[in-house]
Amino acid sequence: MHPMLITAVKAARRGAAVINRASMDLGQITVTEKKRNDYVTEIDQAAERAIVDVLLKAYPGHAVLAEESGASANLNAENEYVWIIDPLDGTTNFIHGFPQYCVSIALQHKGVTTQAVIFDPTRNDLFVATRGDGAFLNDKRLRVSKCDKLADSLIGTGFPARDMGKLEEYMKMFKVLTERCQGLRRPGSAALDLAYVAAGRLDGFFEKGLNSWDMAAGALLITEAGGIIGDFTGEQGYLESGDVIAGNPRIFHQLITLLKPYA
Repeated sequence: MHPMLITAVKAARRGAAVINRASMDLGQITVTEKKRNDYVTEIDQAAERAIVDVLLKAYPGHAVLAEESGASANLNAENEYVWIIDPLDGTTNFIHGFPQYCVSIALQHKGVTTQAVIFDPTRNDLFVATRGDGAFLNDKRLRVSKCDKLADSLIGTGFPARDMGKLEEYMKMFKVLTERCQGLRRPGSAALDLAYVAAGRLDGFFEKGLNSWDMAAGALLITEAGGIIGDFTGEQGYLESGDVIAGNPRIFHQLITLLKPYA
């Protein structure tokens, strides 16, 4: 395992320990609403501190872009290394004790993602990837699914929780896909959904309005597992636009064809 990936795994486990302890007594957690249906808990913040602490202790010169602290540490144009962190993706699930959430950590070098970790603390699932070295789940190599027909596919998505102006467009996409795939799922943690595409548990995924920390780690897992990820036109601007489609190569192209009108 690459030394920087080892550090990222250590950081993810440290963050997950904070989350696991808190999950034992959800009633004690202070929840704050950032904006409509966008929640942050003291656990998100504590997990983030634990993660950043591990990373900056190992690499004090690196920059950090983390969800809860915004533009956190050393972020400037000169810094070649940037860690992109979501300490708890699926906060709403976590608050309710619904066991579908994860820690997501990615490292970018000169704008290219080189290391990725997604850790699911409820199942002890550790998804990792190093650029050019493949993707793994608990030491087992990952490959995207072999499903080649949309009619046989299981597709993941996320619905708008905050911007209700987008709901009508979403319902149209929902209808288009529901009529054409075997099942559509909305588990509530985009980072974990992307890891599931890499693992072949989902054949494809689409969502609009995500943040870079939702996608950076999952994107590397998918490409290293033989999948494709892009925006709604199939191009590479998804980290900037927040609009993303992913899947095994055949399902990806079928999703692009159907969803292009909603780009």
